[in-house]
Amino acid sequence: MTALGVLYPGHFAEDDYPRIEQLLGSDIRVDLVHTPQDEDAYRTDVPRTARPVEELTRGAEELRLSGAEAAVWAGTGGGFTAGWDGAHQQVRALAQAIGMPASATSFGFVHAVHEIGVRRVAVAATYPDEVTALFADFLRAGEVEVAAAHSAGCRSAAEAAAWGEPEVLALARAADTARAEAVLLPDTALHTASHLMALEKHLGKPVLTANQVTVWEGLRLTDRRVNAPDLGALFTREPIVQV
Repeated sequence: MTALGVLYPGHFAEDDYPRIEQLLGSDIRVDLVHTPQDEDAYRTDVPRTARPVEELTRGAEELRLSGAEAAVWAGTGGGFTAGWDGAHQQVRALAQAIGMPASATSFGFVHAVHEIGVRRVAVAATYPDEVTALFADFLRAGEVEVAAAHSAGCRSAAEAAAWGEPEVLALARAADTARAEAVLLPDTALHTASHLMALEKHLGKPVLTANQVTVWEGLRLTDRRVNAPDLGALFTREPIVQV
């Protein structure tokens, strides 16, 4: 049994995680611990990146008791809005505080893009333009080329969480371009676990979504590889071997 710990901000699309756990169909458990979420607004001036590590690690004891082997901070915006160096500092402090390997969804996107062997991506974000731009900058810092970026202009996580499959598909299509080899949906407040197959079928290319990538990043930390076709290309392709 491999147990993954996910530190999830607030209560928005957390039901994606039991769905993903079910689709993995293996000896993998995903334990969710909620972190404080005083404000769910998508604004660059909200001090979400300055969140003390003590707040992120309030659930650390719960994760340890659950037997989690690795933890992923699932607040995508809470990572990339801090910038590349700031997000690294956040993850290092988190790992030290909880005593296990740790990462964040923002880094999971960079690692997942490299894993599936693509270079150029399109970003399909629920966020306002200025927040989407910060995510694109984060990807570029991780040596990912952003071919296009589309912002839906949602002002809060609650607004994004209310979306269903039609809205998710429309968002992905609006961002996609012929130059992009994959499409990224970075919001962990967006329900996507049930739509991955439809997204990849409609777009004809790999799609990476925040909650999917969060679980994959946890598996990466524990050195697990799982074949789960219903979770998209990220869970069906062999790791890229660098030569």
